[in-house]
Amino acid sequence: MDALRVGSRGVEMGQGKESGVKILVANLGSTSFKYRLLDMASEEQLARGGIERIGSAQSDCFVEIGDQRTETTGQVRDHADAVQICLEQLTDPQRGCLADAAEVAAIGFKAVHGGGVSGVQRVTDSVLEAMQEMSPVAPAHNPPYIDAMRRLAERFPSIPLVAAFETGFHQTIPDRLKYYAVAREWGDRWHIKRWGFHGASHRFIGFRCGQLLDDQTARVISCHLGGSSSLCAMRGGRSVATTMGMSPQTGIPHNNRVGDFDPFVLPLMMRATGKSLEDVLADLASRSGLLGLSGLSGDVRDLEEAAGQGHADARLALDVFVSEVRRYLGGLLVELGGADLIAFTGGIGENSAHVRAAVCADLGELGIDLDVDANAAVQSESCISTDSSRTQVWVVPTNEELIVARQAQALLNEG
Repeated sequence: MDALRVGSRGVEMGQGKESGVKILVANLGSTSFKYRLLDMASEEQLARGGIERIGSAQSDCFVEIGDQRTETTGQVRDHADAVQICLEQLTDPQRGCLADAAEVAAIGFKAVHGGGVSGVQRVTDSVLEAMQEMSPVAPAHNPPYIDAMRRLAERFPSIPLVAAFETGFHQTIPDRLKYYAVAREWGDRWHIKRWGFHGASHRFIGFRCGQLLDDQTARVISCHLGGSSSLCAMRGGRSVATTMGMSPQTGIPHNNRVGDFDPFVLPLMMRATGKSLEDVLADLASRSGLLGLSGLSGDVRDLEEAAGQGHADARLALDVFVSEVRRYLGGLLVELGGADLIAFTGGIGENSAHVRAAVCADLGELGIDLDVDANAAVQSESCISTDSSRTQVWVVPTNEELIVARQAQALLNEG
């Protein structure tokens, strides 16, 4: 695939690769650190690894280099320690793939929300301050990234840190789909807009689907369904509409986050439960979604198994999820005037034949006709629509790390 070029209009497809540049892509959770190391000369994954339960007495670590996997345990205090362990793994004389940590040209982050700061940025104090301002609307994402970035900048000052904001891909969405119907000042002064997220995933899907169709002007709808879910309508690989709004809690219900919700319910629930605003928001951000509806789990695999055994609330959670995906899919089809290809990606999109079938059920009048056998037999990237379907339907595994690595490389090339 072509490399990415960062220009005044954002990130576009360009030509050329920097031989030998190695980018470490970091994916952070509040107590986890996952990474992939890519050689940008070939865009080959050299290694991947991760650490779970950071900050606890016993952390679990793993690294995969080639066909060798090593697992260890021990205390990892913070994310800076996690990166130190990562670099030690990668430079291990017996099993590593780097001669020296200095071979890492940059650490790229799939950053979530910087408000007015978006696109691809070198991590600076001003970038971190912008992320801090958005922490109230991205409480599960921004705080661990901010903390890790600060610690890494102190521990490894010679390694550039690059934040590739998920909101950057959606900067091409027109104002009529970006502004809320509130005072204009809210949007212009305080950045209260529909920002959209999952930008790296949707960007990859858009370009890959253009390749599959041999048409980079195609109309594509990307259905990123997983622990966090969103749909994105693209024309020519550019975002024109998406389902998430100001925060990652919006849009389709997520595994434990609410999705779209009427804000006027908040004072009612505060009075009814005696909870503070912060407590109610915490419920919406971490104890809602599929978990809240089912009272069982936020994992679709668990819910499908339970629903098959007659668990009514598990069935309700799945039905609500599918109905919301279909509702948004219909709106995006109208916005595009139809679609050339609909792609399912993410943990649910790639692995749940039941969800894909339910989303596409009875849509023949809209030109969407699923091949039942192909849908049930998916193993990797696959077309799952019939030959007569006007809109192709595919399962396309996403590659967010590759996109972030390309964006980081492009920023380094610009100096």
